Amino acid sequence: MKKVLIANRGEIAVRIIRACHDLGLQTVAVYSEADTDALHVHHADEAVCIGEAPSIKSYLKISNIISACEITGADAVHPGYGFLSENANFASICESCGLSFIGPSPQAIALLGDKSRAKAIARSVRCPVIPGSEGVVRDIESGLKEAHKYGFPIFIKAVAGGGGKGIRIAYSEEDFTKKFVAARAEAEVNFNNPDVYLEKMIVNPRHIEVQIMGDKSGHYIYLGERDCTIQRRRQKLIEEAPSPCVGESLRKKMGQAAVEIAKAAKYHSVGTVEFLLDESGHFYFMEVNTRIQVEHTVTEELTGIDLVQWQIRMARGEKLPIRQKDVILNGHVIELRINAEDPHNQFAPSPGYLEHYVPPGGPHVRVDSACYGGYRIPPNYDSMIAKLIVRGRTRAEAIAHAKRALNDFHIHGVHTTIPFHQFMLQDTRFLTNEYSISYIDQLITDGCTFDQSQTADPSKTDRN
Repeated sequence: MKKVLIANRGEIAVRIIRACHDLGLQTVAVYSEADTDALHVHHADEAVCIGEAPSIKSYLKISNIISACEITGADAVHPGYGFLSENANFASICESCGLSFIGPSPQAIALLGDKSRAKAIARSVRCPVIPGSEGVVRDIESGLKEAHKYGFPIFIKAVAGGGGKGIRIAYSEEDFTKKFVAARAEAEVNFNNPDVYLEKMIVNPRHIEVQIMGDKSGHYIYLGERDCTIQRRRQKLIEEAPSPCVGESLRKKMGQAAVEIAKAAKYHSVGTVEFLLDESGHFYFMEVNTRIQVEHTVTEELTGIDLVQWQIRMARGEKLPIRQKDVILNGHVIELRINAEDPHNQFAPSPGYLEHYVPPGGPHVRVDSACYGGYRIPPNYDSMIAKLIVRGRTRAEAIAHAKRALNDFHIHGVHTTIPFHQFMLQDTRFLTNEYSISYIDQLITDGCTFDQSQTADPSKTDRN
């Protein structure tokens, strides 16, 4: 492996380029016409335009990405997250073209990407799973039989789902039919696969995920958990580690369960096993993300282990020298996603020209971003501006550092989620750890606008 093409954009592309350069590898950026001035294009050793602004004509166009590899002589592909990162067909095509795919095998991606098959693997290693259908539910009649078996409310989920899409909640038999049809239709549009399965709805859960690593020699470790419970419409906004509601005994049980699932799937790379934690402290397997996560930075800061570097090193056959006893969770880390969205207006997207962009710095602060002053945030992709990662010896200290960093984060020209985070860092329920996965959606339903006295003018809203 000598030259890596990064089949992605934004902050994750910049992050991967830096990891490659640290390892002495050459890099190739790909970009759409909308990303001509993107930071990852400037940071890479080479850059190739692969199509028009819509993702389907650029970042999702496999033939164009493979052509870029041929043109530049790249011998490896890193998919980042999103786009083609969990596409088993893309991984298989890379391998058939003699390219190293920096991630798990196509077989593991396909196996764990099928939610019903992934649940079967979890059951096989005696990991607790959420009660629900054994496999795909083909029609409304059989779905209603399953729903009555487990009781309402019940989730209807896309087998190939991800990113919160293809999910509906049925609260009654009368509600089930229209939600079943809607979930299948959304799954067909987003994943080209209408299949769905059913899961009993866990009331007031926490969303806890475990970071795992496994090399091609069969050595596996887990690197603690991340708490991703603060979400809006199943989109994560704040992640932290360790989880305030997970003790050492539970951490070990969840970590070992995650490793056993990875072993059973012959999974070789970094990955994340996601769980729901109920009010009684019982955890249930949810899914496996077969890629690097947006919030991988939290674990890196907590453990001192460079996940992106090791993802690359394991892909080229290196053995993981770290043993479980070597994994030390040092302090507390929080990540705040700074998105170009207006929290005062239902988090409406706010793409546009960044008139002013000055990120925070100082002790205990890390900012991963692909933005700069004068950059225009395109409307075609994810709205993330930056990830603000802070650490402290305790959760309280990390929150104090986060408040300081948010006050030092100066952005003009677009609305951002900075006011939301400032609100949350003063919110009693957040500070006392008394919230569940539905907390933010309930606040919005109740009319909360997360107002911190900023004006509605986007040129002034986020000047903190």
